[in-house]
Amino acid sequence: MEHSSTGVIIVDHGSKRPESNDMLEAFVAEFARRMHFSIVEPAHMELASPSIEEAFDRCVRRGANRVVVCPYFLLPGRHWYQDIPNLTAQAASRHPHVSYMVTAPIGLHPMMHEVIRSRIEGCMLHAGGAGPECEACAGRHGCQLRTA
Repeated sequence: MEHSSTGVIIVDHGSKRPESNDMLEAFVAEFARRMHFSIVEPAHMELASPSIEEAFDRCVRRGANRVVVCPYFLLPGRHWYQDIPNLTAQAASRHPHVSYMVTAPIGLHPMMHEVIRSRIEGCMLHAGGAGPECEACAGRHGCQLRTA
């Protein structure tokens, strides 16, 4: 597959909490650094910027003639089958020469088993004093074993 003219938008729900939006942007920056796509943009479905439309426009300005929107969602729901496709179609309507698609959400991917196992083991190690906090909990004291 030709990646040089493919724009990738990784879209989450969006949050009023800037630190949540920052996490998506950090993930997308790392994805762009590691993967073979030269055009990668973050987007938030709502509540924060950049929007899907802004990200789509950026992809086109950067030379994309195809845009793939990947929902950073675990399971298929209304946002996946309705909201994100509608927002993507609106954004694409401004660029009739650009093809686009919305991928499946990531939760049903076979590698999710490994991701969840790794997260559980890492957090349990930290809770037991044998490992660092995970990147999501760093400084927030989230990976703690508690009792009632």
